[in-house]
Amino acid sequence: MKRILALDGGGIRGVFTLEVLLRIEELLREHYRKLDPEKAEKFVLRDHFDCFAGTSTGAIIATLLCWGKTVQEILDMYVEFGKKMFQPVPWYRPITKYLMNRFEEGPLCEMLQGLFMENGAHATLGSPSLFKRDGETGDGKLLLVVVRNHTTGSAWPLTNNPKAIFNDRKRKDCNLDIPLWELVRASTAAPTYFQAAEILLGKKKSLFVDGSITPYANPAVIAALTAVLPGYRVNWKPGPENIRLISVGTIQFSSELPVKHPRLWVGYNAAKIPAALLQGAAWQQDYLCRCLGQCIFGDTLDREVGDLVGAQLPFLRAWFSYVRYNRTYKAAEMDKIVHENPDVARIDAVEAIPYLGNIGKTYAKEHVKIEHLI
Repeated sequence: MKRILALDGGGIRGVFTLEVLLRIEELLREHYRKLDPEKAEKFVLRDHFDCFAGTSTGAIIATLLCWGKTVQEILDMYVEFGKKMFQPVPWYRPITKYLMNRFEEGPLCEMLQGLFMENGAHATLGSPSLFKRDGETGDGKLLLVVVRNHTTGSAWPLTNNPKAIFNDRKRKDCNLDIPLWELVRASTAAPTYFQAAEILLGKKKSLFVDGSITPYANPAVIAALTAVLPGYRVNWKPGPENIRLISVGTIQFSSELPVKHPRLWVGYNAAKIPAALLQGAAWQQDYLCRCLGQCIFGDTLDREVGDLVGAQLPFLRAWFSYVRYNRTYKAAEMDKIVHENPDVARIDAVEAIPYLGNIGKTYAKEHVKIEHLI
């Protein structure tokens, strides 16, 4: 069975994702300890999954996991460097920079540059050790990072698949030549939060922004399509017995509007509508995965269709088996959690890291099961 791990965008709420992944890693290590105790001691998620897909903060986590990091190492990094990653632009900077972006991109760039080094140079998307490390067998590990190319106005789900059309080494603008840190940085360049990323493709510069500004803030569907559609040249055999897709979110907060606010003035719309659209797109990707795949586990989607666990569409054979881990807060719960921590829903809520971690730890303990993973 081929296994895909798909990770949503959501800024510092990636701490929730990491707590879920920590439980996944723990259960899998226990599972493999029964098969090969010596190998299990060095187990990382790269040893289990064949493809890592991520958007925005999910791109950081997915790339580091594909690079061979343990979940604990990544979680420690988020806790230690969270405040540095969201360092406000000083008020005394040129007014244009101060008004355009809330945070400095420098600290994030420096961190990513330090993480993705190989033989004294910046590793690229085509790095051989990213695809296959010494001693590994099989077809190699796939990494999928979602960005939005502002220059072309299109979503770009980039992979390190050496067979992909735009990864042909004969091309002057071969995507495999993109430095890994630049690609991950581009996927996290949320408009108004961080400056857009400029990446040189061949001799042409293109402007890239956060992959969450595409339909793929939740990259599960595009990861599944990449695995099976001929155009992507991965060509995994479809079927729930052949592909397992594990999707992990970054907490879904209710966007319900109380009736006491009937007039939606400009300020409210400017602040709330983008977030509502992103949330709706992520929900839709989850919904599609439960229709295209055979859902093994997931929270209730809505009161009409339920959770679709075990459902089978009469006109379609499932392409993959599917698990969705995410914590959803409805209106009443939302009021309580926001009262306890007013900033918890924001993507830059670094002060809420311990709180987010506790939510993830509790959720993971209750819902993550070994039978979902193997």
